Amino acid sequence: MNEQRARKLVEETFKGSFSRERFTFFIKNFLNEIDQDELVLFDSSVPISYEKYIKSYERITRYTDPEGGKLDVLAVNLRRETSPVRARTMQRNFIGWYMRNEGYSRDNALVAFYHENVDDWRFSYVKRDYLSEKDETGKIKTREELNPAQRFSFLVGKNEPSHTAQNQIVPILRNDKDNPTILDIEAAFNIETVTDEFFKEYRELFLSLKKSLNDIVKRNVAVRTDFESKKISSADFAKKLLSQIVFLYFLQKKGWFGVKRGKKWGSGSKSFLGELFKKEHADYENFFNDILEPLFYEALRVEHPGDYYKHFDCRIPFLNGGLFDPINKYDWVETDINLPDEIFCNNNRTKKGDKGDGIFNIFDRYNFTVKEDEPLEKEVAVDPEMLGKVFENLLEVKDRKSKGTYYTPREIVHYMCQESLINYLETEFGNLITRDNFEKLIRQGDLVFQDNEGYSEEVGDRSKLPEAIRKKAKLIDEKLSSIRICDPAVGSGAFVVGMMNEITRTRDVLTRYIRQDLKRNPYNFKREAIQNCLYGVDIDPSAVEIAKLRLWLSLVVDEHDRETVKPLPNLDYKIVRGNSLLGFPYSPQGLKKIEELKKKYFEETLAREKDRLRDKIDKAIIQQLANTKGSLGYKVDFDFKIFFSEVFNEKNGFDVVIGNPPYVSLEKTKTEIVPKDVRHGYETYAPRGNIYCLFYEKGMEVLNNGSVLCYISSNKWMRTAYGERLREFFLKYNLKILIDLGPDVFKTATVDTNILTVQKSLNKHLFKGLTLTGKGNKSFLNDKVEKEAVQLSYLTGTSPSAPWFIASEKEVKLKEKIESIGTPLKEWDITINYGIKTGCNEAFIID
Repeated sequence: MNEQRARKLVEETFKGSFSRERFTFFIKNFLNEIDQDELVLFDSSVPISYEKYIKSYERITRYTDPEGGKLDVLAVNLRRETSPVRARTMQRNFIGWYMRNEGYSRDNALVAFYHENVDDWRFSYVKRDYLSEKDETGKIKTREELNPAQRFSFLVGKNEPSHTAQNQIVPILRNDKDNPTILDIEAAFNIETVTDEFFKEYRELFLSLKKSLNDIVKRNVAVRTDFESKKISSADFAKKLLSQIVFLYFLQKKGWFGVKRGKKWGSGSKSFLGELFKKEHADYENFFNDILEPLFYEALRVEHPGDYYKHFDCRIPFLNGGLFDPINKYDWVETDINLPDEIFCNNNRTKKGDKGDGIFNIFDRYNFTVKEDEPLEKEVAVDPEMLGKVFENLLEVKDRKSKGTYYTPREIVHYMCQESLINYLETEFGNLITRDNFEKLIRQGDLVFQDNEGYSEEVGDRSKLPEAIRKKAKLIDEKLSSIRICDPAVGSGAFVVGMMNEITRTRDVLTRYIRQDLKRNPYNFKREAIQNCLYGVDIDPSAVEIAKLRLWLSLVVDEHDRETVKPLPNLDYKIVRGNSLLGFPYSPQGLKKIEELKKKYFEETLAREKDRLRDKIDKAIIQQLANTKGSLGYKVDFDFKIFFSEVFNEKNGFDVVIGNPPYVSLEKTKTEIVPKDVRHGYETYAPRGNIYCLFYEKGMEVLNNGSVLCYISSNKWMRTAYGERLREFFLKYNLKILIDLGPDVFKTATVDTNILTVQKSLNKHLFKGLTLTGKGNKSFLNDKVEKEAVQLSYLTGTSPSAPWFIASEKEVKLKEKIESIGTPLKEWDITINYGIKTGCNEAFIID
């Protein structure tokens, strides 16, 4: 099939409501050669436990790939819409049930999930993975036990673009000669492919927007004067503008823009920004100056009666939150920034003067989903996590190297957040509840449902939480609502968002064992976590803005009834720009006043009152820093106990410190970032050391006693001379688990990494370790730890100068034997010379 016909087939199949005939025709062409005997509609009765949710299901056909892999194709007619989380879990678990019972133990399925009265539907690939473990000889063997089903989905239909589906499915349709393998089919649902494509286009949009701003600043004296006086760079302005537009793309998916007066939220246009550009709601001379700035800084930032905005003659939601505050308070009213309209929508391109597509042209091609991906549920669409990767992608290569900023994969974030919560609860409850009970709650809690809700077939004996959890559900819930968490190098916010999602998911599970309360819902759980539990710091102002944006987006996800929810909170004193490695003598005087002001500021919605409170808080904090630091002066002043004083007054430190600190040699770190007097104040400091060593020490410092730190970092500290002081530092504390991940975790950096969890308490000599070799799947880390981790307690008796390595008892004895009869290289009577050296990595290290 040629490309034109293939694209037309995808568009005809996926650009309308579900049609069984069109879908069957598409499957015949997609799989190329199917078993004709199986090309019959196999309709079966729905199990009683799923009847509330599924009206019927049909097996369209069966397929065996060239390598013997087997796959069923199904169409599932949904009975009614449920809450998004419940619906996704139910659909995935239903296919898991089918695979085990009617699929004759098939582990793969292509499924159309549709509702007869809804224009949009899902085309999903569902698979089940077998767990593996080492046998007694050390070989890896497959276990019969299965992990829960995983689902990868395209959201398709009348209201969704088919650009992504075309790009990823067409290559299979074009190949008439070879039948696709299961791996080929899975690759068509690969999220990284679409996100990589989106990032490249987003980067070009950013560069184009920055260039246009630079041109305006050069030729317009008023704009240049305003930008210089407010210390605004074109790059920061461009980043914020793109973030604002991305945020609006997520919101217009919910139908919150262009709502007619008197009509309900959700009834608005899902292409409102495009309509604004076409002058359907208001006329303009310059789109940014006359339309977008009033939308941002009047309609969305200022509250209007009934949310009615006269300029556009429609309802616009009052959002608040800071995203729609003018950057550095630039004068958007008096300063005209006339960006070219083509920057936003370029529909009049000519071959000779083609400037490329505009922001709306690019964004309109993609599916936007407000749902953050989970390890078991992934949408092949642009999701909020994309913003974190955009932040990484927008850093120049030179900046990325100097700042050591790498985006942590979601599977790693998921594991670290869960491990941190389990350790926190284990510490809080002591011997009252055993660790394995908390592991079941945190890791499997969202798979636990009552029998009458239709999920027990898939989860089997996991359908009930342990009795100890059920009895103490209310107390556990209280502990989760009062946990205090900090990421001292917050970056794009992956860990604060991850911790918020884990807390929300777990509290939602506990609701089944606590007296029902209308306030117990995901939206309120998230808002409470943001207000009470989550803190972040980063020296990069762009990172701070992206992290706040992701938290705001996470709230929007669960705002189902716009009439009853609050405007977005102000996060200026939750996610803070600062240098985490600084610190000043602690004086608690005057901090209570700041804490009360911050509580008011978090909820304040009036723009003028927000400005007044922010000025008052900033002056009080600056004064507090001045009182404590004496004559010291740094580029970015910061101190945990001053900025986050409520945590230290209440708990004397955080319950969890988590994150991915920067990896940069201290020799290459500017003294303005880590001044000499600061670096020499750390006991882990070594002249040729790395900045992440100092972050480990700072993280332990700001924890309260008994709490846990969980970092992913370079693993060079385990073996290098500069890591000796860090190894000695760790031996004072209760080391929990060390996972050596190898070199392939970060796409943008060739760095060997590890995850370390350590408790701020006396060493109990129960240290465990695990080495993951090769480029295997980093999912289900907890299973690998449980089955393959070895005891590392021997390390606590070694000299700090000795390198650490992860090995079994047999391997340790072998190493000791070799060392006892061998001669170390340093004792050989030879001279070791340098080989070829380069000072220009860019020339010799090829990407």
